[in-house]
Amino acid sequence: MKIRKLTPDTSAKASALLRQAFPRSRYEAQLFEKLHTNNKIIHDWVCIHRNTVIAYIAFSNAFDGTKVCGLHLAPLAVKPEMQNQGIGSELLRFSLRQDVIRESTVFVLGSPGFYRKFGFEPCIMPLCPLEKNNARFLSIRNTASRRYTVGYEPEFKQ
Repeated sequence: MKIRKLTPDTSAKASALLRQAFPRSRYEAQLFEKLHTNNKIIHDWVCIHRNTVIAYIAFSNAFDGTKVCGLHLAPLAVKPEMQNQGIGSELLRFSLRQDVIRESTVFVLGSPGFYRKFGFEPCIMPLCPLEKNNARFLSIRNTASRRYTVGYEPEFKQ
C-alpha cells in the first residue's frame, strides 16, 4: 500500500472511488470534479494498493471573509470493501503530518467519534454554515478568538 499525491493518472480512479464510497450521493464526486476543474484543491492524496486507488483525502481552503484561515478536510473516502481496516485512519494521519497541513488550522464536518482520535476537537468558533449549532464541526490547531462564519470554496455549494 502506497500513499501518493493525486496525479492525472490517478484522478479518474479517485473520482470513481468517490462514487463507490458514497453510493447514495453524487455530491462528493461532483465536488471532486468541480474543485479539480477549477484548480481549487490545495492538497490531495490517494492510497494505492495493487494499482487500485483504495482511499482518497482532500483539503481545500477555509476562509474568514476573503482571507484564508485554514483548510477544510473533505472528502475522505475508502473503497467500500476496504473500509474498517484502518486505511482511512492511516491516510488521515499521513496527511496531518505533511508540512503545509501540519502548520494549518484544519476544519472537518464529520463524525466526532472518528475525528477526535486524531486530535480534532469540537469547534465553537468559527461557525459552520453547513451544520446547525456546529454539532459535527470539528477542528485542529484552531486559534479563532472571535465569532465569524467560516467560508468554503464556492464549489461546495450544491
